[in-house]
Amino acid sequence: MEQLADHGHQLGLPVLYTFRRCPYAMRARLAIVAAGLKVEVRELVLRAKPAHMLEISPKGTVPVLWLPDGTVIDESLEVMHWAVGQNFPADWLVLNAEQQQQCDEWIALLDGEFKRNLDRYKYPHRYHVKTDTDTYTCDPLEHRAVCEKILAQWNAVLKQQGQQGSSYLLGKQPSFADYAILPFVRQFRIADEAWFDAVPGYDALKLWLHSFLTSPLLEQAMVKYTPWQPGDAPLTFPG
Repeated sequence: MEQLADHGHQLGLPVLYTFRRCPYAMRARLAIVAAGLKVEVRELVLRAKPAHMLEISPKGTVPVLWLPDGTVIDESLEVMHWAVGQNFPADWLVLNAEQQQQCDEWIALLDGEFKRNLDRYKYPHRYHVKTDTDTYTCDPLEHRAVCEKILAQWNAVLKQQGQQGSSYLLGKQPSFADYAILPFVRQFRIADEAWFDAVPGYDALKLWLHSFLTSPLLEQAMVKYTPWQPGDAPLTFPG
C-alpha cells in the first residue's frame, strides 16, 4: 500500500481528490472557486483510485477533501459548507430561515428522487436485470419523465423569480441552492442535449442553466487536469 508520507500537504493547502465530470465533485469545486479558495488538486481515474484516497475515505467516492490538520470531508455538501464557511462568497445570497428550509428540501429532492432517476435515464444499461425467472429492462424515458416533473417545479420557481426581476432560485443573487443543483441539471441536459434544447416548457430553467454554463466561474471549475499519480508535482485549484 502507498505510504501516507508520500502524499502529504506539500503546498500547505487542503488536498482535493476529484473527478472532473462527477456532479458531486463539480458542486464542491464550484463552491471552492466561489469562495476564492485554493486547494491542491488530485484528479482521479475512477477505475484506478489512489490507495491514499481509499485509506482516508474507504467509501471511494469523490469529492474527498483532506485538510492539513488531518480532517477528511468526503460528502459534497459538506465540502461546500466548508468552503463558504472559510470565506462566504460576496455575491451569494445570505439565506433566511425560510429560504434555508426551501434550499434543504430542494437538495434532498435532487440528491434523492432526481438523481436516482437521472442515473437510470442517462445509463439505462446499468439497470437492466436478467435472471432465470425474470427480465427487467430499464426504460430511460420513464425515468426522464420523473426528472422532468421535478425540473418543471424549478422552472416554475425561476419563472416567478423572473417576473420579480430575479434570475436565481431564491432571489436576485445566486445561493447555495443554485450551485448545489446546477451540476445535476447540467448532467440531465448532457444526456440528450438536442432534445433538451428543443423541448418546450423550460424556458426559465434553460436561461438559468445557460447563465451558469457561460460563466467564468464554471469555466474555472471545469479546467482539465492530468490524472494524479503518486510522486507528481502538486497542482493548485483553481490554477
